[in-house]
Amino acid sequence: MIPPASAALTLQDAAAAARAVADFPAVADFPAHVPLAAQTRGGMIEGVHYGSVAATDADGVLLWAAGAATAPVFPRSALKPLQAVAMVRAGLALPDELLALAAASHSGAAMHRDGARRILSLHGLDESVLANTEDLPYGIREREEWLAGGGHADRVCQNCSGKHAAMVSVCVLKDWPLEGYLDPGHPLQQLIAATVEELTGEVPSLWTTDGCGTPLPAVSLEGMARSYGRLARAAGGTAEAAVARTMTTHPEMVAGADRDVTLLMRALPGTVAKDGFEGIQLVGLPDGRGLAIKISDGGDRARLPITVRALAALGVPEAAPDGPLAALATRPVLGGGRQVGVFAALDGAFPAPAV
Repeated sequence: MIPPASAALTLQDAAAAARAVADFPAVADFPAHVPLAAQTRGGMIEGVHYGSVAATDADGVLLWAAGAATAPVFPRSALKPLQAVAMVRAGLALPDELLALAAASHSGAAMHRDGARRILSLHGLDESVLANTEDLPYGIREREEWLAGGGHADRVCQNCSGKHAAMVSVCVLKDWPLEGYLDPGHPLQQLIAATVEELTGEVPSLWTTDGCGTPLPAVSLEGMARSYGRLARAAGGTAEAAVARTMTTHPEMVAGADRDVTLLMRALPGTVAKDGFEGIQLVGLPDGRGLAIKISDGGDRARLPITVRALAALGVPEAAPDGPLAALATRPVLGGGRQVGVFAALDGAFPAPAV
């Protein structure tokens, strides 16, 4: 029963109301996230972001964690590099900038749209075969420019179009059916599922559907951190190394010219980084260590401050207070045009900085 508007709505009440109309988990099933970042104003905490973090060593073993590092999460678009590995193993061979686009959540700039079309044309295809959702460009500037030119939502503009163009291209290379390429039983998706299990070292607890239509597994942050460490440290000549190389040398294709993931990879040469909707961030360091982050509320503003603080705990020099990532670590809170607080990661949630 939904309580009257005048009643205080507790978390239990909200969950009970949601279960009345949807498949909603019991409160006891919620992951045990912990406070990771906060905003202060006038010396008082004004807002808190909960979440979880997992850091793995070069062997994929958990180094340290905060919150629910072993609980299943949906990696969302941070899964794309793993999907790209599966496609390279299946025979996908693209110029570096286009392989980076296959692992991208791009901003929808002309270089991204043209790149998706190039992937298709290299395999005798056009955008009519794509089955991803239609959308406007993800980037604000790119969206405004697209609309000003009379553009409308379409599949090439959608931020996952590079991945989908690569998927249908693999179908051509392997003589697999184009129709139904997003079906979990399709040979392409079966190959991707096996690759996810291999790289994460886990069997997903369940599969569902991502926003763009591709199958989406639930795996732990520990498993995802492990997979990114394996990507970043992979031996030359492997599919993993190919995907990592193209992402790190063409970070503007993975996101966009001014996107934070692009800035992160530019500041950390050889580091693989990818974000995902609902507060996901993955990082693979060249020495094989991995980092996975989930922000409980799905918001985006805490993602990079938490990432930089976690990198500091891993001893990454660029994450030091005077390093090139410092601008991503905190931001001032203003009142009347002057600073009255700060937004930053909470030190108590992390090991001491090693830089």
